[in-house]
Amino acid sequence: MEPLIKIKSLKKKYGELIAVNGVSYEVNKGEMFGLVGPDGAGKTTTMRMLVGLLNPDEGNAEILGHDLLTQKNLIKDEIGYLSQRFSLYGDLSIDENIEFFADIHGVKNFEQRRNELLEFTRLTPFRDRLADKLSGGMKQKLALACTLIHKPKIIFLDEPTTGVDPVSRRDFWKILSNLLKDGVTIFMTTPYLDEAERCSRVALMDKGAIISCDTPKNVKDSMHMQVIEIVCNPIRTAYNVLKSSTNFEVQMYGDRLNVAVNDYEKDYPIIKDLFEKNSIVETDKRIITPSLENVFIHFMNK
Repeated sequence: MEPLIKIKSLKKKYGELIAVNGVSYEVNKGEMFGLVGPDGAGKTTTMRMLVGLLNPDEGNAEILGHDLLTQKNLIKDEIGYLSQRFSLYGDLSIDENIEFFADIHGVKNFEQRRNELLEFTRLTPFRDRLADKLSGGMKQKLALACTLIHKPKIIFLDEPTTGVDPVSRRDFWKILSNLLKDGVTIFMTTPYLDEAERCSRVALMDKGAIISCDTPKNVKDSMHMQVIEIVCNPIRTAYNVLKSSTNFEVQMYGDRLNVAVNDYEKDYPIIKDLFEKNSIVETDKRIITPSLENVFIHFMNK
């Protein structure tokens, strides 16, 4: 595969805080690459360096064959960037906002492209509506349309679905899937591990460092542990008992626990015995495929 982004030992500090700690990886043409991690992991700082808004303290990157430090002007016209706080103009309509961004990028005769994007994002019926009157999901779709008006080869999306309702999130992902079919390369950050499952490859990031980088399947396979999903009551007592009395990795999801163990046959009897001693009633259990969240917490614990 042809790498369009080559990241080489990028590092960024804010005083004593190391936000990005010498990361290196590549993003291939035509893939959706997800940079995944909690708030403060260094995702946004990494992206802001890649789009030229921040200068790295150390390291460099190559975007579309151009040097990040010396050829920013060649890069900016070939990429699109949707930040967490994309600046739409509330007193302009959908049509006028797209026209404004077309003008910024020097796009002439943009009307056909705008019509295609409005159809693509299902915003055509609302094209005369002011941006301030749009829902959160519609604002994100408009922001994406503005980002795409100049036909970028790579789009950088910084947590594009944060704060967006579930229906709009689903619509947004359909749009991204269609962009991939058109050959656009997508580099996105997200705190949502369920979204990361949709990416071609993911890099798990924590405290400025990359702790794993591969396809979602390979990342999950790298855990080399069994995850037992247990439905039990009282759930909070069960969680506390396992956390305090074992070295198992325990996560709580509503009315069930995910317990990562090395050997089900040997380790499950320990869980069962603790439940009996603490009057915890188990109603169901099964071995499940580890999720990215299971794996992420596993690597963080290590």
